[in-house]
Amino acid sequence: MRMLLQVRIPHEQFNAAVRDGTAGSKLNRILEEMKPEAVYFTERNGQRGAVMIVELADASRIPTFAEPWFLTFNADVEFQPVMSPEDLKRAGLDALGKKWS
Repeated sequence: MRMLLQVRIPHEQFNAAVRDGTAGSKLNRILEEMKPEAVYFTERNGQRGAVMIVELADASRIPTFAEPWFLTFNADVEFQPVMSPEDLKRAGLDALGKKWS
């Protein structure tokens, strides 16, 4: 299942990584492991953040995506299921509309 993964990174941990020159390598290591479909870095509630699209084949994979952020940056992580336009077409909205009208 395709998921929107949102990360909020506290200032203290990331600032320390920036200062000691490890921020880039830490981010690269996480992203290389996760292999997100898309990733964007942005501000999240006044903190550094990232928004990603990941493929979550099974709920047991949640720690695989969350723990690197928790352990590396003490970050907050949120998962939200999302659909592509093709997924929405397969959802059968017309049939559901008829059934529940």
